[in-house]
Amino acid sequence: MAEGDSARAGGFVDSGVHVDVKDYYGKRLQKTADLKSNACVAPAQPIPGFIRQALKKVHPEVAARYYGCGLVVPECLEGCRILDLGSGSGRDCYMLSQLVGEKGHVTGIDMTEGQLKVARTYVDYHMQEFGYKKPNVSFVQGYIEALTEAGLEKNSFDIIISNCVVNLSPDKKQVLAEAYSVLKDGGELYFSDVYSSGRLTEEIKNHKVLWGECLGGALWWKDLLQLAEEVGFSPPRLVTASVITVDNKELEDALGSFKFVSATYRLFKVPKGNTKPCQVIYNGNITGVEDSFQFDCQYTFKVGEVVEVDGEVASILTKSRFAEDFTFQPPGGPSGPCGVKPKADIVDPFELALRQEKPGPGSATGGCCSTQSATCCK
Repeated sequence: MAEGDSARAGGFVDSGVHVDVKDYYGKRLQKTADLKSNACVAPAQPIPGFIRQALKKVHPEVAARYYGCGLVVPECLEGCRILDLGSGSGRDCYMLSQLVGEKGHVTGIDMTEGQLKVARTYVDYHMQEFGYKKPNVSFVQGYIEALTEAGLEKNSFDIIISNCVVNLSPDKKQVLAEAYSVLKDGGELYFSDVYSSGRLTEEIKNHKVLWGECLGGALWWKDLLQLAEEVGFSPPRLVTASVITVDNKELEDALGSFKFVSATYRLFKVPKGNTKPCQVIYNGNITGVEDSFQFDCQYTFKVGEVVEVDGEVASILTKSRFAEDFTFQPPGGPSGPCGVKPKADIVDPFELALRQEKPGPGSATGGCCSTQSATCCK
């Protein structure tokens, strides 16, 4: 099950991996308790109030067929067009439907007929529950490696989310390339996934249960950095991470010395160029993070505080949906209370996971494995 082995002749065709995954998630798994490892199980942790209320309105059958880990909820969603890769039973889509509002829209794409049937069954139920005059959620059957072929338009989404799904694809680069294609300029891929401490052996990749449990298809985290650059994304910004414990002797033996971490990254579709470092001041207008906005593990913005950011972050903040939420000024401008400048070095998610074992201040809408939201894979 090597990367890129899926067939494409006159349209996208199932690879053996896709057939196995559809069987695993469409037939073998009927509820969360059927999972055989902790890779995609989220222990109970505090969830921000407004998200907790949104989740309460999701139909019980939709929630029961949910197999993702934690929550993947980026900030600043009102009015946005969001795409959920591997949307499954639709839990996240229906939760996000409430956060984008009636003027926004959420599209879910999944290749598993059984999961899509559950999601589509409850569209009218949820729109009535939310008080919307017309649906702002739709579900598409297709592959995350072939988004445009599934009918999704290029340059049409503000945000793409994915929750423990990219690892299930045999062609991660194609997934990233398709995501880049359908994102608008300034758009963001905000996703949580499982990463390994090194490149996995073919024996592990060919283990069907390990693949279905989100372990056998995990990328070495350094390969994500390379693939993102090749596709055109800005360098991935690591938001948060948690160590995965498998807690299954048979699977642990098959995995040998490899370690795994669940990590949330932000990738932006912004122009490459000569953006210089600048000073920014967070205005505090983003729902759920009015006082403090954790952009990633290196930058947390507090209202009214002057923070000097590197050129990459400056480019992202000025060219994305966050532009109106910040005041920008050149380096060396009037300074306010400013803490130690964060380093712009690449962060090892395994090292970050060890540092994040104790809850700390962070984004109220952090993604999977956030210390402030439902934390997975500990």
